Amino acid sequence: MDQLENNFNLEQKMPKALPRTFVSNVFLWMFAALGITAFVAYIFGTNPSLLSTLITVTPTGESKINILGWISIFAPFIIVLVMTMRVNKMSLSSMVLLYVLYSVLMGLSLSFIFVIYTQASIFKTFIITSAMFGTMAIVGYTTKTDLTKLGSFLLMALIGIIIATLINMFTRSSQLDFIISIIGVIIFTGLTAYDVQKIKRIGESGMLEGDMMAKITIHAALSLYLDFINLFLYLLRFFGNSRD
Repeated sequence: MDQLENNFNLEQKMPKALPRTFVSNVFLWMFAALGITAFVAYIFGTNPSLLSTLITVTPTGESKINILGWISIFAPFIIVLVMTMRVNKMSLSSMVLLYVLYSVLMGLSLSFIFVIYTQASIFKTFIITSAMFGTMAIVGYTTKTDLTKLGSFLLMALIGIIIATLINMFTRSSQLDFIISIIGVIIFTGLTAYDVQKIKRIGESGMLEGDMMAKITIHAALSLYLDFINLFLYLLRFFGNSRD
């Protein structure tokens, strides 16, 4: 979101938009992406024939992620970078296309959770995530406290757990994984309030109309979408019941 403010130079004098309208549009785009992701994840995760396009079963009976599966896992990271770094130069149609493609690919990558966890625990975790996300979104929108310093600290902490996660891929420490999960929940809970407050301020500051406003809206929706998905995945480590 800090990059978003820099990209569009919101300090300039521009026509104002009602903050509530802007915020509601951001949430509509976020909910649309979540809907696409949830639909794709459920369809692929509960259909063995579709899931087989992402996972290959070896002659020994071992399941391995195939090329398409790895693409669905890593491609979303590339799309986020492109949407963030080229948001000024990208056309609105390209922005929308990438946003929808990102939602679909995330759905494919999240289909793997149906192999690991029971459907009941996934649904339970989704409800818990929705409640926590909604609560923090309200806090971020209504609080008079400036969350800028908190957001900066949480972003630095996020870099820290990304590094710790990469290290743990080699050390495979269950204790470190537990600590990372707790910190991850805290970080994305706080980032939800921080991002909502920043989105509200963007609406209050005023912005360009037309395609530029639409691109700002989609980019802001992507930030909230990432907060929700990451919070969900970290909570799933605690509330998810293994299928084994």
